[in-house]
Amino acid sequence: MSKVFFVGCGPGDPELITIKAKKLIQKADVVVYSGSLIPEPILKFCKKGKLYDAAKLVREEIFDLLYKNAKKDKLVIRLHDGDPSIYGAIKEQIDNLEKKGIKSIVVPGITAFLASAAALGTQLTLPGVTQTIIVTRVESRTKVPKREKISELAKHKATLIFYLSVHLLSKLVKEAILGGYKKNTSVAVVYRASWDDQKIIKGTLNDIVEKIQNEKITRTAIVIISDVIEPESYEYSRLYDKEFSHGYRKSKTKRTKH
Repeated sequence: MSKVFFVGCGPGDPELITIKAKKLIQKADVVVYSGSLIPEPILKFCKKGKLYDAAKLVREEIFDLLYKNAKKDKLVIRLHDGDPSIYGAIKEQIDNLEKKGIKSIVVPGITAFLASAAALGTQLTLPGVTQTIIVTRVESRTKVPKREKISELAKHKATLIFYLSVHLLSKLVKEAILGGYKKNTSVAVVYRASWDDQKIIKGTLNDIVEKIQNEKITRTAIVIISDVIEPESYEYSRLYDKEFSHGYRKSKTKRTKH
């Protein structure tokens, strides 16, 4: 059966691509890639295949390239930055290919918010702070349901992660405060996470807009709002506590009965 591979190439650093993704790109006959979001060193993995920049194409043209080449039993890759499942618009492509008898295989990749957490040298969940991560975007031309308004999501006080939203940072901040975040809540903006020109800007809801305006960052950045960025305190994990037993280790101390 003819097939198309939807491949995530990671956040930017060519060494953060999966082995499976790299091998596929090296063998590919056709690679339709996501414009300037894919770094040149990754495109160079394509040794013999023909490259098509999807940024210059409309939906129908992309589908035509994928379908016609797959029907010829060529190794066809739709190459996405990060992971294809996050704001990758793959569902519509997969469904349309399936209607034409083409099978789709998705190869995951490291997404930008994970590369951003790595750049910050932190974890996105901390015991005693939050155990929840919410990934979203600010409403603009793409609408979001009312229940997913920032002011609604902010009520959870979880780690809030925003894609495709740094150009709407002022709106984002106002909604987050409206939803209940304090003005001194920590915010981090990571521009082009894992790329050579990566930038990290930290602040609070009170001052992050001015800092980002000064840096002139308007795209290709992840925004993270959370107390995990600069926690006042947090709890140690129970997993490695000497008094905690689990399937692989017994408690090393006897608990005192009260």
